[in-house]
Amino acid sequence: MRASPRSLQRGHSTYSWAKNVCGLSGRTCGSPHPVQSIALALPASGIEDGHLLLRTHKRQSPIVPGRRGRMRYLLLDRIVTLRPPELATAVKCVSLADDVFVDHFPGHPVMPGALLLEALAQLGGVLVEATLRDRGHDHLHAILTMVDRARFRQMVRPGDRVELQAIGLAAGEDGGQVRGLAHVDGKLAVEAELTFALMPITNARLIERRREVLQTWLSGSIGE
Repeated sequence: MRASPRSLQRGHSTYSWAKNVCGLSGRTCGSPHPVQSIALALPASGIEDGHLLLRTHKRQSPIVPGRRGRMRYLLLDRIVTLRPPELATAVKCVSLADDVFVDHFPGHPVMPGALLLEALAQLGGVLVEATLRDRGHDHLHAILTMVDRARFRQMVRPGDRVELQAIGLAAGEDGGQVRGLAHVDGKLAVEAELTFALMPITNARLIERRREVLQTWLSGSIGE
């Protein structure tokens, strides 16, 4: 599915997508490469056992002996705070060992803006889901459907510790909205407003997998 920009201005982009029949949305923001929806929606085209297959790239990476050719698609290292419906915070430590830096870019590694938005989307989805869970609605999966007012203030490089915030704006049975912020060394790197739809989950294996990932993210957190 291709994204059509509603508006494109310097430093201000708005993209919107319709969900497909699987409840997933492809999305781009200033890049021609689609990014699958939050990784915990398994299985999906291009995703196997929590990994995103690197076949969305037009240019293939060189084959390196011992490499599996795919990367982990969990873009939060730890959720620090979860206080639905108001706030969730998390950290992402960017490592030069991350597979994405093989191609982005040789000799000048920079974290792709689409993946920073995905990190904010994963955190925002956790906040929206927790808000609905507190209201008695279990096993709902937040699917990103719109990225609005996305601004990229500075580049994020290997060695950076990205501090992520999701501020709740709205949440209901049909979806939710958050404001996402990413800071590095106290300076704003990325900001955007993220809108989600909600899809019920009935697959027991997927429910258990999502619970395990959430508990890992929440280890040592404050809140829920």
